[in-house]
Amino acid sequence: MHVHLQGKKVLLRDIRHEDIDTLYYWNYEAKDREHLNWNGPYKPLDPMTLDEYRTLPRRAESLALAGTDAPRTQLIIEIDGELRGSVGRYWVSQETNWFEIGIVIYDSRYWSNGYGQEAFAMWMDYLFTHMDTVRLGIGTWSGNERMIKLAARLGMQEEARVRKARIVRGEYYDAIKMGILREEWEQLARKQ
Repeated sequence: MHVHLQGKKVLLRDIRHEDIDTLYYWNYEAKDREHLNWNGPYKPLDPMTLDEYRTLPRRAESLALAGTDAPRTQLIIEIDGELRGSVGRYWVSQETNWFEIGIVIYDSRYWSNGYGQEAFAMWMDYLFTHMDTVRLGIGTWSGNERMIKLAARLGMQEEARVRKARIVRGEYYDAIKMGILREEWEQLARKQ
């Protein structure tokens, strides 16, 4: 089974081998790398060659899942037929089936036009539909107001704030945890 979720503005799909070089481009070579200032800017990217990037374990896992029935760890966001971003999930605790999710739109020309909201809503729907999880969450920093607002619009609530836990460009920010429970997501889905 290949994942191919078509929305009004975006397509979420499985990662392909040919996407790896494009992902590397957006992270290491593009003039527009504004996303790096918002997507976990307290953890700078490690320098990496294209060959090293191609062999990252997470990439291999995402590629291996394509074509299977297993829930995905990452999907590509296509806008206007081009790779413009990705959504992903990562384990916080496998024992309690707890993971957090994220989104990045690499091309800043596509920010603040509803692309990210649609993609993230589709990702949340996909995960709640295909996984037996009781909650989805995000972790971000208080300066990332767009992500906080996006999560709130999609039903997530602030669950934790750790004061002055992140340093971004030399200034302290709070670490923010937000989440939504399955029953809250189901209730929102019934209203739509």
